[in-house]
Amino acid sequence: MTRLMISAAGLALLAGAAQAADDLTLQLKWVTQAQFAGYYVAKDKGFYDEENLNVTIKPGGPDIAPVQVLAGGGADVMVEWMPAALAAREKGLPLVNIAQPFKSSGMMLTCLKESGITDPTTDFRGKTLGVWFFGNEYPFLSWMNHLGIPTNGGAEGVTVLKQGFNVDPLLQKQAACISTMTYNEYGQVLDAGIGEDDLITFKYEDQGVATLEDGLYVLQTALADPAMEDKLTRFVRASMRGWKYAEEHPEEAAEIVLDNDETGAQTIGHQTRMMTEVAKLTAGTNGALDVADYQRTVDTLMSGGSDPVITAAPEGAWTHAITDRALSGSPAQ
Repeated sequence: MTRLMISAAGLALLAGAAQAADDLTLQLKWVTQAQFAGYYVAKDKGFYDEENLNVTIKPGGPDIAPVQVLAGGGADVMVEWMPAALAAREKGLPLVNIAQPFKSSGMMLTCLKESGITDPTTDFRGKTLGVWFFGNEYPFLSWMNHLGIPTNGGAEGVTVLKQGFNVDPLLQKQAACISTMTYNEYGQVLDAGIGEDDLITFKYEDQGVATLEDGLYVLQTALADPAMEDKLTRFVRASMRGWKYAEEHPEEAAEIVLDNDETGAQTIGHQTRMMTEVAKLTAGTNGALDVADYQRTVDTLMSGGSDPVITAAPEGAWTHAITDRALSGSPAQ
C-alpha cells in the first residue's frame, strides 16, 4: 500500500510538472522565414521551455492580417510594423508595443536604372511604383507626403501599383520601382537575373523616413492581467535570447527556420542570406523600444501632407514594463 501511495504521489508530481508550462500564441506578420528566426530559434533551442512556456508560432500570409487575429483572440501577441499598429490604434484598437527586436528598417524601393530615376525628390513624378498594401502601404504613403508627391497618378504624381508579394512588376517592367526588403525581395530580383549595376535602390533609412518594423504588440487589456504580464515577460526574455543566438549563428538559425517551414517553399541558401541581412536590423538592441526611434516614427507618420497616416500623437502606444522586467530577470525556475 505504501508503495502504491508513493507511486501515486510521484505520478501526481509528474502530471503537475507536465502542466506547468503556460500556453502563449504568437502571430507572425508573414510566412515562416528568417525574418522571424529569433522566435523559431527560441523554441528549437529550448529557451521558451526554460521559461515554462509552451509557445505556438502561427505563420502569417497574404490572407492573414495579424491585427485582426490579435483583435479576435486568435493570438496573445503579434509581430507587426509600427505604422500599421498605430493606424489601427487611432481607429480604436488599443495595441501596445511591448518590445522592439528590430532596431532598423529593411524597407526600400528598388528601381530599374533604365527608368531614369536617380533622385526621389525629382524623378518619381509621372512614374509607376509598386507598393504593398494590407497595412504595409503606410510607410510609402508617408514618404510621398514628405516629398509632396500625390499618389493618384498624373504627370505630377505617382501611379501606385498594388504590388503582390513578389517582384514580377519589376521583372515585367510594369513599374519603374517596386517595394523590396533588404533581406528578401531584393535578393529575388538578383536571382531573377537582373544585375546590381542595372538597379538603383532607395532605403527608407537613408531617406530619413524609416519607421519601426517587426515589433511585438499586445492588446492593452493583456497588460492589466498580472498572469499575462508575467507570461509576456518570460516570452520577451526568451525571444531576445533567440534573436541574439540567431545573430551569432546565422547558418544554424536558417536551418532551424527551414525545419519549421511546413510548406517546403524555402531553401537553405535563401534563408541563410535572409538571416545574414536580418541580423543587421536586429543588431544593436536588447529588445527595449528606443523612445527616439518611436518618436521619429510618429513624426514621420504625422507630418508631410494633408493625409497623414495618423492625425494625433498616440498615448499609451508603448510600454517598457515588459522589457524592464525581462531584461532584469533570469529564466524561470
